Amino acid sequence: MSNSFSKDNLEKIFVNIPTPFTDQKPGTSGLRKSTQQFQTPHYLESFIEAIFQTLPGVHNGTLVLGGDGRYGNRKAIDVILRMAAAHGFSKVITTVDGILSTPAASHLIRIHDAVGGIILSASHNSGGLEGDFGVKLNSSNGGPAPESLTDEIYSKTLDLSKYRILKAQNININQPGSFNISQMLVNVIDGVEDYIELMHDIFDLDKISLLLKQDFPIAFDALNAVTGPYAKRLFEDLLGAPLGTVRNGIPLEDFGGCHPDPNLTYASQLAELLLKGSSYCFGAACDGDGDRNMILGKGCFVNPSDSLAILTANSHLVPAYKSGLAGVARSMPTSSAVDLVAKGLGISCYETPTGWKFFGNLLDSSQITICGEESFGTGSHHVREKDGLWAVLFWLQILSEKRCSVADLLSEHWNKYGRNYYSRHDYESIDSEIAHNIYTRVESMLPSLINKSLCKSFITVADNFSYTDPVDNSVTPGQGLRILLSDGSRIILRLSGTGTKGATLRVYLERYVSNTGNLHQDPQVALKDLIQSIDSLAEISQRTGMNAPTVIT
Repeated sequence: MSNSFSKDNLEKIFVNIPTPFTDQKPGTSGLRKSTQQFQTPHYLESFIEAIFQTLPGVHNGTLVLGGDGRYGNRKAIDVILRMAAAHGFSKVITTVDGILSTPAASHLIRIHDAVGGIILSASHNSGGLEGDFGVKLNSSNGGPAPESLTDEIYSKTLDLSKYRILKAQNININQPGSFNISQMLVNVIDGVEDYIELMHDIFDLDKISLLLKQDFPIAFDALNAVTGPYAKRLFEDLLGAPLGTVRNGIPLEDFGGCHPDPNLTYASQLAELLLKGSSYCFGAACDGDGDRNMILGKGCFVNPSDSLAILTANSHLVPAYKSGLAGVARSMPTSSAVDLVAKGLGISCYETPTGWKFFGNLLDSSQITICGEESFGTGSHHVREKDGLWAVLFWLQILSEKRCSVADLLSEHWNKYGRNYYSRHDYESIDSEIAHNIYTRVESMLPSLINKSLCKSFITVADNFSYTDPVDNSVTPGQGLRILLSDGSRIILRLSGTGTKGATLRVYLERYVSNTGNLHQDPQVALKDLIQSIDSLAEISQRTGMNAPTVIT
């Protein structure tokens, strides 16, 4: 590799920040803003400076660095490498062209004993100059930084006056190799191979390969995002799927105009392919940074909550989990379908707030093995992030063992456990004041709703969900408004912080039907009265002027 930056031709400089960096506190998904905001002078550098002044073990430590390839990714890596050298890191591990999925980054942090990782992504948000950018910090366990650390980083940003960086230009990471920036070693690795080796340790890839070669065509849509290189290496090169199995497989700075969110709205081409009579038996998609997944079968869509339940119920078919599960966990808005499976397996099931970091303590303390969220995220103890391609392989492993269709597997599951009809309605880009007024108004009504009738049932719980961590006893309040009915139905309201324009109001709806009931309705039909009731109670359409949600899943 041509890079060679000795300490003799580099100068450590301190750059004064004209105005203090003041911004929102980074959340579980890091700091997300518009790309143009991150392009303003000193903005990225100020946030990285706060991270490096706060993260434990920086001096002589190892950092993992990469991103999803969106606009600004390479420039940001250049800046962070020079700042890391100025702060005394001994080593940075990055990848060719900086392409690194979030689950693969988590794995690298863990196997290289890194003090942390910086992942450059705005996840499922759009990319390009007119899109979004993000910086996410992962801790030494490979998972999202805990709230205590992000709070400290935010406090640090409020009084920054300068940042440290080395003068260096033309840092080249377009091929594997090693070089030094001052006294810091930079290892540029393939980025894909370590992750593929991990999948080898978990699954019987030979059996999955046999399935794909025996008249079981699949389609995978990478949405022009980070999983393209991983999926091509995995499905086409290793497992023998035909060329073209991976669609939109080249990471692009603007994702080719796609919104890299794997749902029926934004991955509509894949959905149409599977739902309207093509020859494909299985379809899947992942998001911008590779941690979310959508699963489709011929003529059917798998709700993420059902996916978590089915993976748990069939975990014994995967070599890495054949000896049993320690427990499972789901986020509070996720349907309780997995609860029924856990009860049948005789294992614990934990209900956590939304945000993968809440699974971290449970995973690190070996209280759970598999976990998931309704927002298309599932994972296990193999990393400390949700993992889109892992979930796709898990489904293919089950299908390779059972030799059935996705639709048959869904029916088999519902016939055993009953069906949790479930849907999420997203109202995106609402004026922030209107969204917060809707939310606070409903919150103020909660105490008066107890024992009131709703949809021919009684409201038994109406609160703002609070979580007490069973490992460290920390309390996390205010995690979403819950309306629970005596027949097991649930309505949840949350305001999402993952967008950068306005606010997103999310409404979650759930109704349980036993295995003696109607298990094959359209969820929107099965949930119709709940949908109408919450719209009336919260006055969503009236206050937003929106006749329908932006996205329905």
